[in-house]
Amino acid sequence: MKHTLSVMVENKPGVLARIAGLFSRRGFNIDSLAVGVTENPDVSRMTITVNAAEHPIEQVTKQLHKLINVIKITDLDPDNTVARELALIKVKSDARSRGEVMQIAEIFRAKILDVSRKTMTIEITGTAEKIEALELLLKPNVAEIVRTGRIAIERGEK
Repeated sequence: MKHTLSVMVENKPGVLARIAGLFSRRGFNIDSLAVGVTENPDVSRMTITVNAAEHPIEQVTKQLHKLINVIKITDLDPDNTVARELALIKVKSDARSRGEVMQIAEIFRAKILDVSRKTMTIEITGTAEKIEALELLLKPNVAEIVRTGRIAIERGEK
């Protein structure tokens, strides 16, 4: 089962390494990790996606709470969370195929960021499934892909 953890931490050097090391020592593989400063410049939010099929997630959250720089941990409920990823996809396209690539991008509400004689760069934001569906359609012509990890926030007034 996949879990998305929102971990509020002090914005200090070494915190990311200590948290990643804790997951590693406990036998967890991090599927995605995104870190950014919050509305408070002294606090960063780490959004960590892990597959907790082999180990209970409580094991690692208890260990996280013991780390000095960790402020708060939330195991986000998928039904009460807004989550997105970002991907940049460079596609091989000449003048003949450019129109087709642009139509596919439009269907997925993706943006064309750059066009050259031989390539186009597309930006897409959405769920992992949406990004994977676009990648699948473009696959024969994909030159390069860069993806972020999942970022997520709880719905409502919390």
